[in-house]
Amino acid sequence: MAKTRKDFKDIYKWNTKDLFNSDEECLKEIKKIEKELPKYSKYVGHILDSADSLYELLTFDINLSREIEKIFIYAHINNDADTKDTKYQELFGLAKNLYTKYLETTSFIVPELMESEYAVVEKYLNEKKELQEFTRNLKQIYRAKKHILSKDVENALSNYANLMSSPDEIMGTLTDSDFTFDSIMVDGKETELTESNYAIYIRHNDRDVRKQAFLSLYKTYAQYKNTLAVILKNEVEKNVTSARLRKYKNSLEASLFHDEIDSKVYHNLITSIHKHLPSLYKYWHLKKKLLKIDEMHLYDTYAEIDIKDDKKYTYEEAKDLVLEITKPLGDTYVKDLTNAFTNRWIDSCNNVGKRGGAYCTACYDAHPYVLMSFEGLLNDVSTLAHELGHAMHYYYACESQKYQDYNYSIFVAEVASQVNEILLSRYLLDHSNSKLEKIKIIDDLLQKYKASIFRQTMFAEFELYIHEYTENGGVLTYQNMSDKYLELNKEYFGDDVVVDEEIKYEWERIPHFYMDFYVYQYATGFAAAIYLANQIYEGNTKVRDNYLEFLKLGCTKNPIDSLKVAGVDMTKTEVFDNAIKFMDELISEYDHLMGSDEDE
Repeated sequence: MAKTRKDFKDIYKWNTKDLFNSDEECLKEIKKIEKELPKYSKYVGHILDSADSLYELLTFDINLSREIEKIFIYAHINNDADTKDTKYQELFGLAKNLYTKYLETTSFIVPELMESEYAVVEKYLNEKKELQEFTRNLKQIYRAKKHILSKDVENALSNYANLMSSPDEIMGTLTDSDFTFDSIMVDGKETELTESNYAIYIRHNDRDVRKQAFLSLYKTYAQYKNTLAVILKNEVEKNVTSARLRKYKNSLEASLFHDEIDSKVYHNLITSIHKHLPSLYKYWHLKKKLLKIDEMHLYDTYAEIDIKDDKKYTYEEAKDLVLEITKPLGDTYVKDLTNAFTNRWIDSCNNVGKRGGAYCTACYDAHPYVLMSFEGLLNDVSTLAHELGHAMHYYYACESQKYQDYNYSIFVAEVASQVNEILLSRYLLDHSNSKLEKIKIIDDLLQKYKASIFRQTMFAEFELYIHEYTENGGVLTYQNMSDKYLELNKEYFGDDVVVDEEIKYEWERIPHFYMDFYVYQYATGFAAAIYLANQIYEGNTKVRDNYLEFLKLGCTKNPIDSLKVAGVDMTKTEVFDNAIKFMDELISEYDHLMGSDEDE
């Protein structure tokens, strides 16, 4: 019988009292902030009257932002813990409304700053020492000045902000709400297929179930190819038009500008991974042999190694394992990580109404919060390690930086989480006495390579193609997008995999294509994590210490320079070469174990 939150002890729930003691206290704070917002009006037209006026505004804004963050996180995590609780549905709605009011009220700040040159701000920075804590923020604002349009145009564009996100919203509504798929037979029973359970059935150990799920899914997407092509075409044209209006060289440069990422990082990734495709081909060749099938189709590539492992972990055992595998990060890291458990940063209850999936969020004036639903599987242990990697990244950034500098870039966001996952995999591999278990651990690692490096790079290459095609005057249609997507799949999977024709419709279901040039960061982050985790696991204290410094940086450096502190240079191809070198070592061990006669 499904459990409610009341059925779980508090030790398995996050401590929201570190934000507010009660809902009433949070509501009281919302009303207080609403009364504070009108005070911004006194700064309109006067931001740069003097160094004191600029400092006063920025300090007022930071203090209010911190309070709004506490409100938003409190409402957000309570709502996610039980989405059926109407009390928190309402509170979350109030928090979102407050944040919208804040954005509207403060929308005058950047345009007003843009009316003056940075030299004025620089003069004030020299005049008032206290103002210098905002130097990075002010430089970032003025760095974008050449791409800011006139005040009237910017105002008009801000009014169209909701419409700008409509392709993503339409795609999501269509595929999440309106799509229905043919039912499939699972264990002799007719079973409804959904986007949510597709991930389960495409990994099923029954090959026929995998095939049914694959064909059912893409049969429906094929029926909507023209509609989804128009939606994605509009998304791409929006990005291309915006980049042109703002005087960027192209849409890729526009997307990477904020994080100061050179476009060559994007191109280096694609070039490097193309060079290493033979490693992926070798994996498919071996997996085909392991699965004992004559012909390996795309739906077979997801098949998991079935070792009939019934091992279950208690939450306490998972905790001990995560603390054990992070020992190479040092005593201080383990001691600080222990706080996540003792001070209840984690909500592991698997209760009715809880939001699915897992995530980590953070509040500067409290601590990180991790959401997951722990069921005792090894995958849950891996998820716990992953999300606590994010948590420690936030924890050290908050501990080391001021509020305005703690929130790190998405470009580096997956590094710490993947480092923890890789440390877990290396530990399990070294402590397993079972041949089949080792094969499964290696296969899981190789699947991560496929998902995080190769698949995301293929997505990145497709995304670059559709934007460049449009920038060069081409008109996107379902036909040219499908043809290119099929071509890329054939290139990335090689001769040992039958690339089923239906895969040409997969571009229709990738939501990240509506987050321009986002996916490549999964590949760069994983490659960086492989280098760091392996060095740390093998006892390289210099790399470990540099990595711990990297975790403290927040956004005080751009993401490329932040990773250089950790010893990883993403502008060079060596980081990808190193990642694939480890993959090749895993494949050799995989091959050896498949051919060995050691006891299971």
